Amino acid sequence: MPEPLTGAPVDAAPVTTLRPMITLTESEWRARRDAHVQRVRRWTVPHQERRSRGEKHPVLDFLFTYYSHRPAHLERWHPGAGVALVGGEEYLRWPAYRSTPRGVALGALPDGRRSTVEFVRDLLSATASRPPRLGCFGLHEWAMVYRAREVRHGSWPLRLGPAGTDRVVESSTIKCSHFDAYRFFTEPARPLNTLRPSREGQVELEQPGCLHATMDLFKWSYKLDPFVPSEVVADCFELAVDVREMDMRASPYDLAALGYEPVRVETERGRAEYVRAQSEFVRRAEPLRATLITLCEGLLA
Repeated sequence: MPEPLTGAPVDAAPVTTLRPMITLTESEWRARRDAHVQRVRRWTVPHQERRSRGEKHPVLDFLFTYYSHRPAHLERWHPGAGVALVGGEEYLRWPAYRSTPRGVALGALPDGRRSTVEFVRDLLSATASRPPRLGCFGLHEWAMVYRAREVRHGSWPLRLGPAGTDRVVESSTIKCSHFDAYRFFTEPARPLNTLRPSREGQVELEQPGCLHATMDLFKWSYKLDPFVPSEVVADCFELAVDVREMDMRASPYDLAALGYEPVRVETERGRAEYVRAQSEFVRRAEPLRATLITLCEGLLA
């Protein structure tokens, strides 16, 4: 048997391939776990405090309500596949873990989860294979309130009012490619979209320029839990927070009171600002998408 590999320092890049077993000493993995918890509590603690007060946040609640990964699960640290934890017997409370001669480690991927991993790999690979399409200008959020009697964030005013918002939609080309955004369009807005996204056609249509596809890297990372290192999940979550902020800054809502300066996509200057941000998100998402693809391929090997 080869000598066990020593663990990487806490601030090193997380393991992203299923290499021969890496062994982390108890002090190493506890330090990584503590660092992860401290990192994500920047978001989980304020969310839980708002929830205890009955407060709603139109931007940040989305990360914990639309997405199903609860704050307690986001705080929970897992090393990912191919890592043994010396003194990690507390992890045996979860059925995915096994005792090994080197320490506690994840077992093989259960057969019942293979289809999920295959779907995530296929979707992300297809997305990565396409050039980003920019210039949707975040108009999906405008299409969600087009000619609506009630809006999702009713406590917050529309910057241009209902009539002004409707005029922006009617004078624009709506080209949303993401089904989980399109499905929230109002009925009058759906025929205005140049595409017809569907759940069945998701793999064929998703592309890396879409803000929602980038946010969804968080979803796909936690769908692989606990077989993906929690540092990767946190990376995807942090990117999703930034994308969500831009998504709502470019929306028709006036959120200036919360400190979100609007990106006025109804103007040429605002649309240019949106495209610059969109391009930066494409750049940041690319290595995370590649990491998740590699992890999927390793799990399926």
